[in-house]
Amino acid sequence: MNPSVFILGIINGGHGVPFFAMRFREALFHFSAIFDMLEATVPRDAPERLLLEREIFGRKAMNVIACEGSERIERPETYKMSHMRNLRAGFRQLPLDKDMVSLAKDRLKSYSHKDFETEEDGQWLLQGWKGRIVYALSTWMPDR
Repeated sequence: MNPSVFILGIINGGHGVPFFAMRFREALFHFSAIFDMLEATVPRDAPERLLLEREIFGRKAMNVIACEGSERIERPETYKMSHMRNLRAGFRQLPLDKDMVSLAKDRLKSYSHKDFETEEDGQWLLQGWKGRIVYALSTWMPDR
C-alpha cells in the first residue's frame, strides 16, 4: 500500500499516559463529555445508545482505567502529540479544504445539538462537546 494522502481521525485524549492518577483524570473528563453528549442527544431507551454505552464506550473506559501494561489496549493521545508523531515519521500535514470545513460547520449547525462544536486549530478540524475536544481530523502526505 502506498497512499499519496491519508486522512487521520483520532480520539483526542490524554488518557494514554502510564500514570494512573493522570490517566484517570483525563479519562473522567473525556468519557464524561461522551456520556453527556449521549444523554443530551439520544433517548435513554434507544437500543443504539445502550450498545454505545455498554459495548463501545463502557469497554473503552474500563480498559483505560482498570488495565495496565500489555492488557491496556486503549492509549489515545492528544491531536498535538499525533501531529508531532506524524512529523517525526516523515509526513507533512496538508491544509484543510475551506469549502469542506464550511460544509461541516453548516451541517453541524443545522442538524445537531447546540453544544456540539467544530473549530480549526492550524490544519486540524476539531470536533467537541461543551468546550472539550473529543475528535480531531487532518490530512497528511509523505514528505518526499
